[in-house]
Amino acid sequence: MAALQLRRFRQISHFLPYYFPGYIYGSSRRNNGLYALPDTFHSVSCPHIADVAKENCFHSRRFSTLSRKKHKSLNEDGFLSFIASSLDKVEGPSHHWLNKSEDSKEILKRDGVFLVLAGAFLEEPSNESVIMIKNVKALHQRYPTVHVMGFQSCKSIFSDAFIVPLLQSMMREFITFPILLSTNNFPEVLKGACYIICEGFKRPQIFYEKDVDIGFIDKVIKELNLQQHNDKSVNKLQSSWVKPIHVIPEPYCCSSLQNLFLYFPGCIAVDESNERLFLSDSNHHRIIVSNGSGEILESIGASPGFEDGEFQSAKLTRPAASFYHSAENCLYFVDSENHAIRRADMERRVVETLHPTCNINNKGHSLWSWFVDKFWPRNDAVTKSDTYDSETFLYPWHMMKSVDNDLYVFTRSLQTLWIMDLASGAIKDVVRGFPKIWEICGPMIQEKSALLNKMPLEWLQQQVGPNCPLEGVQYASLMSSVATFQDHVVVCDTVGQRLLKLDKTSGSVSNFQFSNFGILGRPYWCLYSLERVYALGDAQSSCRIDHMQQFSLLPGRIDIQLIVDIPEDTVLVEPIKEDYVWFQARGTATVVPEAKKKEESLEKVGLAQQWYDELDDLAALTPEEKLSTEKEDMISDGEVQDGRICIKSAINTSPGTCEVIISAAIYLKLKILSTSIDDDREKYASRIAHHLSNKSGRSRKDQCLQQLLTSNADARDLIFMKPLNVKLLFDCLNHPKAKNSKDIILTNSSVDVNVTLT
Repeated sequence: MAALQLRRFRQISHFLPYYFPGYIYGSSRRNNGLYALPDTFHSVSCPHIADVAKENCFHSRRFSTLSRKKHKSLNEDGFLSFIASSLDKVEGPSHHWLNKSEDSKEILKRDGVFLVLAGAFLEEPSNESVIMIKNVKALHQRYPTVHVMGFQSCKSIFSDAFIVPLLQSMMREFITFPILLSTNNFPEVLKGACYIICEGFKRPQIFYEKDVDIGFIDKVIKELNLQQHNDKSVNKLQSSWVKPIHVIPEPYCCSSLQNLFLYFPGCIAVDESNERLFLSDSNHHRIIVSNGSGEILESIGASPGFEDGEFQSAKLTRPAASFYHSAENCLYFVDSENHAIRRADMERRVVETLHPTCNINNKGHSLWSWFVDKFWPRNDAVTKSDTYDSETFLYPWHMMKSVDNDLYVFTRSLQTLWIMDLASGAIKDVVRGFPKIWEICGPMIQEKSALLNKMPLEWLQQQVGPNCPLEGVQYASLMSSVATFQDHVVVCDTVGQRLLKLDKTSGSVSNFQFSNFGILGRPYWCLYSLERVYALGDAQSSCRIDHMQQFSLLPGRIDIQLIVDIPEDTVLVEPIKEDYVWFQARGTATVVPEAKKKEESLEKVGLAQQWYDELDDLAALTPEEKLSTEKEDMISDGEVQDGRICIKSAINTSPGTCEVIISAAIYLKLKILSTSIDDDREKYASRIAHHLSNKSGRSRKDQCLQQLLTSNADARDLIFMKPLNVKLLFDCLNHPKAKNSKDIILTNSSVDVNVTLT
C-alpha cells in the first residue's frame, strides 16, 4: 500500500508544475547547489524538467499557492500582463515598440510559445549580453513559429540620446525581433538580464543566469513547442506537401538606411596582385569587388538566404570577414547569419559552401529536384543538429589563415575561436575565452589591429559602441574592417556607411569613391523573389509603384518613352545605362529585343496569343525598315537634361490586355548648396533622411536623421539609391481589317510617360 501511494505521489508531482504558474530557474553555483529559498517558497518535484536541470546544473522552484495574495502571479497582474496589453499598439503612454512595423500582425497573436529577452541588454551592452542576443537569434532561426521579443525598462522611451545608441546596437548585432521599451519597472522579475519562456503568457519559466547553456533553453522550447503542436488538431489537416516559404527578417527600425549604397560595410579584404578589393556590404547581403580606382567589377550575392550557385543567384546572409587565396583564385568568407564558411571561385564565378561540411543544397539532377530547390529553398545550416550546445558554430565574424593552412574563425567579441581545416572544412578544435585565444593567435590579432592606430580615437569609439576594449589590444573587434592596399589603408566605417581611405604618407583620410553601379543589378528589397511570385501571386505587391498609367491602342509595335524627373536637390552619380533598367512584359506583349538581337526570332509570350504572334512574324519588317528603326529601339545611354532622365523601349502587342513593368535603380547624391559643411551639416543630413524615409512615419525619419548625425561623415558624399517602378497597362483591340480579309494591317504607336521621383 505504501509503495502504491508513493507511485501515485510521483505521478501527481509530474503534472503539478503545469497547473501553477511561475517557474523560476536559478544557478546552482551557490549554497551548495541550492538557493536559500524564503519561507514563502516550497520546492516541487518535476521529473522531466529535473532531469534536464540536473544535466545543466539547474534546479527549479515556483511560487507557492499559499502565498499568492502576498506574491502576485506574473501572468495575472505583472510583467506578462503588461506585455499582452501592449501588443495592439506600437506606442502607448508607457511603452514603445522598436523593430515592429505598424502593419505587422504576427506579434498580435497571444497564443503559442513566447521567448522574451528581458533586462538592460541593449542599454548597457557587454560580452554577456551579446551572447544572450546571439542565443535568442539562433533559437528564433531554429523555431520560426516561436514568438521572440525583447524587453527593456528605461526612464525615457522617446529620447534621442537613448534611442540612437539602441538603433546602432540593433544594426550592429542585426537584431530582427521586436523590442518593447517601457517606463514601468518590474523588480519582481527584472533582477538582471534574463530569458523568459512561456506558453500563451502562462506558466512563465525564468532563467536569470547570463551564461546559461543554450542547449538547456533549446530543450525547454522544444518541449513546449512539440506539446503545442500536438494539442492543435488543425495541423493534422494540413496537406503533407505544403511547405511554407521561409522569410528571412531584417531589422525594421534601421531599414531607412537600406537605400544607401553601403549598408553596414562590415569587413574588407584585398588582392594586391590583381588590384582588387573585396568589401562585405553586410546588411545588403553581398560582397562588392572593385579595383583600386573604385570601379565595381563584381557583386557576389543576390539576396538574403542560403544557396550556392553563380554570383548573380547565390544567396548570403550578412557576409563578414574574408581573405583571398591567390593559389586557388578563391575568396573565402564568413557567412555570419548562416553560421557558415563559403568560398567564391573567382574564375568560375560560383559560390560554394565549405562549412557545414554536409551538402546544404544537395541538388538533384531531375526537374523535380530543381523545382523544389528553387521554390522552397532549404535553410538547414542551423537545424542540422538535434540540440544546441556551447560548441555549436554560431555567428562567426572574423577569419584569418594560419601558417599551418588552418582557418582561425572568431566571433565578433573574440570570445570563441574555431580552428578549421582549410581543405575539408572540418572543425578541429574550439577555444573559449579571450585570454586563451590571445595565447594562440595574439600576434596575428595585434598585427591586424595595429593598422587602426592612425585613426582618430573618437571615430574608433563610435565603431565599437560603448563596449570596453578587450584586454591585450584595443579595438581588436575591428580587425577585419581594415586592410592595407597599395599606399593606403582602407577602413570600413559602419556608422557613416562608407569606406575610408587613409594615406600612409600624409595621414589624410578621405572617402573611397565608387563607380559602375549598374553591375550591382536590381536591389532585392525592391521586388519579390521568384518563389514569392508563385506563392503569393503578385510580383509587385511589396514594392511601391511610382507611376501607373493605362492606354487603349491598336495591336502592333508600341514605342515607349519614359521621362523621369529626379528630385530637384539631387544629381545623378553617373549616367543611366542599359544595365540600370529592367523591363518585364506580361499578357499579350513581348519586349522588343535590343538592336543586335533583332534579326533573331521574337520571343513568344502568352500561349493564348500564339496564333496572333505567328501572324505578326509573317509580316516582319524589311531589312531597310529594320535599319531605320534601329536607333529608336535602343535605350538612351546617359540622356539627361535639366534633371530629367529619358528611357526608351518598345514592345510588340497582340489583341488582348497586357502590362509592362519598367524598373530602374537610380543612384543619386545631394546637390551641393554651399561649401561649408560645418554650418549645414544637420541640414544636409536632414535632406538625406527625407529621401531615405520618404512616405514613412515622422518618427522613422527622425530616427534616420539621428543615426546619420551620429557619424561625422559628410552627408554630401553619401550615395543613395532611388528605386523606380512604373507599371503601364495596355488594352489592345483587334487588328484592323484590310480590304483583303487575308491581310492584316500592322500599326505603330508611341506613348510618352512622365514620372516624377519624389
